[in-house]
Amino acid sequence: MIKTPLAIEHALLGFLRHRPMHAYEIHQTLLRAEALGLVWHLKQSLVYLMLDRLEEAGYVASTLAPQGSRPPRKILHLTSTGHTAFAAWLAAPVAHGRDFRLEFLAKLYFARQEDPATATALIAGQQAVCQAWLADLEAQAAPLSNSRGYDWLVIQFRIGQIGAILAWLDTCAATVTPPAVLK
Repeated sequence: MIKTPLAIEHALLGFLRHRPMHAYEIHQTLLRAEALGLVWHLKQSLVYLMLDRLEEAGYVASTLAPQGSRPPRKILHLTSTGHTAFAAWLAAPVAHGRDFRLEFLAKLYFARQEDPATATALIAGQQAVCQAWLADLEAQAAPLSNSRGYDWLVIQFRIGQIGAILAWLDTCAATVTPPAVLK
C-alpha cells in the first residue's frame, strides 16, 4: 500500500516542480530566514527521510550525478505521479484548523509562484472552508451562551482564531489579486 504524502512532504514536491534538485539544496532553502524558512524548521535528516519516502512511493525519481573524487550526488525530480499529486494538494483548501499554519502557508508560497489565478483560487477555497468552520463553531456555542462556562470559552477562543484567519485571508486576497485598473 502506498502511503499518501503528508502536507510537509507535498511541500517538498513543490521545490522539485520546476527543476531537479538535490536534498541538500532543498534543506539549505529551508534554512534561510525567508519564505518557507520563516514557517518550517526541519532537520536535514528529516528532509532526507521524507524525500526517500516520496521516492519509494513513486512521487520522486532520482539520478546520480558524478562529482569527481567525491561520491555521486543524488539529483531528484518529480515523476508524473508527483506532478499530479502536487497539483491536487495545491488546489485543495486545508481541511483542519490545526493544520492551517503549516500547510496553508506552504500552499500559498507555491501558489504565488504559479500564477495569481492559482493563488486567488486557493485563497477563495480556503475562505469558504473557514466560513464553514466558523458557522459550525457558532452553532456549537449557541446552546452554551447562557452558561458561559469553560466549554463556551474554548469555543469562543476557536471562533476568534477562525475570525483572525479570515481577516488574514482577506489581506492575502487583496495582496495577490491586483486592484482593477480604473478607466
